[in-house]
Amino acid sequence: MYGHVEKLAEEIKKGAASIEGVEAKLWQVPETLPAEVLGKMGAPPKSDVPEITPSELAEADGLIFGFPTRFGMMAAQFKAFLDSTGGLWRTQQLAGKPAGIFYSTGSQGGGQETTPLTAITQLAHHGMIFVPIGYTFGAGMFEMEQVKGGSPYGAGTFAGDGSRVPTELELAQAFHQGKYLATIAKKLKAAA
Repeated sequence: MYGHVEKLAEEIKKGAASIEGVEAKLWQVPETLPAEVLGKMGAPPKSDVPEITPSELAEADGLIFGFPTRFGMMAAQFKAFLDSTGGLWRTQQLAGKPAGIFYSTGSQGGGQETTPLTAITQLAHHGMIFVPIGYTFGAGMFEMEQVKGGSPYGAGTFAGDGSRVPTELELAQAFHQGKYLATIAKKLKAAA
């Protein structure tokens, strides 16, 4: 809504594209809230990132899904999009694809771990291979001097009231996640 997920996604794309031979694309899911409601929420206009369709998921060698958190779970807009992937599920077109998750929450207790945990079920039903970042980000995972989103499940940030922006450390973790998953996706594709 406020651009936090998009900012992390841009860094993830840069990280993925830093791997030779990897092409990374950004997509957004369709908005489900009426413009009137978005206006009352103070949401800025949507970016020009293209909207994805379910069939485009099947074309990817790997996927990293990002979403804001609502009550400790992915936002309804993203859930509605995943609910539209029944045809892919029925034919298991996403099975075996590596997938990661990243997120933005409103506060420290707002779902930095419950959001990815509840989202993993979507990946499991599609037969996707969940690729968490674990502690591969190194010392950045243990930073205690500044507020930092993210967890072993994936990169993250805190939106607060919408005015907080992702920190350099959060952006670096997002870059790392993109590079990490792209490396794994490339290895899996080469082995196939």
